[in-house]
Amino acid sequence: MVFGFLTSRRRAGLRAQPVPPEWRQIAERNLAIFRRLSPADQEELLQHVQVFVAEKHFEGCGGLELTDEIRITIAAQACLLLLHRETDYYPRLRSILVYPSGYTAHGEHHVEGGIWEEAAEDRLGHTGQRLRALVLAWDSAKHGALDPTDGENLVLHEFAHQLDFEDASTNGTPVLESHAEYLAWGRVMNEEFEALRSAEDAGEPTLIDQYGTENPAEFFAVVTEAFFERPHALRRRHPALYERLASFYRQDPMRFVPIEQERERL
Repeated sequence: MVFGFLTSRRRAGLRAQPVPPEWRQIAERNLAIFRRLSPADQEELLQHVQVFVAEKHFEGCGGLELTDEIRITIAAQACLLLLHRETDYYPRLRSILVYPSGYTAHGEHHVEGGIWEEAAEDRLGHTGQRLRALVLAWDSAKHGALDPTDGENLVLHEFAHQLDFEDASTNGTPVLESHAEYLAWGRVMNEEFEALRSAEDAGEPTLIDQYGTENPAEFFAVVTEAFFERPHALRRRHPALYERLASFYRQDPMRFVPIEQERERL
């Protein structure tokens, strides 16, 4: 990645600033994973949070009054995906819209062929390649931070989509560093995606959320959730998939998710 000189210098200045003590307290209180990170990773994460909060616009919706607790709890989870990597801080994202809880979105729904119909859809979160915004339900975002071993994390899911968008496509493949990595990623992800679809068709239980059968983009989002929340089971049952995700995220969540606390889907 190539960033402008002024942007890089401004971000370096933000990361160098002292972290407000109350921000660290929020992370320690609301993010169970944060308490298990090494001191070096905690510092790096909070440095990223300082850039993230400075660059992204947060907006309360549905009567929600924004607080530092909301901003930092969401930002810290989003920045967990950025550790140890050169990052442009989700460049296609400008705004985070936060509702108190689930919300209803109205829009057109494709039925078949050229037929569309007006429909209302209940959601906990949403983002899109052209949207420039990400929408979250605060109660679900906070629950995902407090319980890091249930295999579900709304913030990680939606921000994985943002990583997918960085190459201007929505295909379940984030920006990788080499042709060889793209080849390895494509081979493993395609095999695992088809295996999940086959298991769903056969009515078999799976560790990976079967919502991932929707398309490769959703598959990448749900396996990101599993990677950070059920790493031991994912490594045991899907070793090649775990290896690809560990290589991309440059992390090994098995170090900070105790195996005895990990809850499996099966």
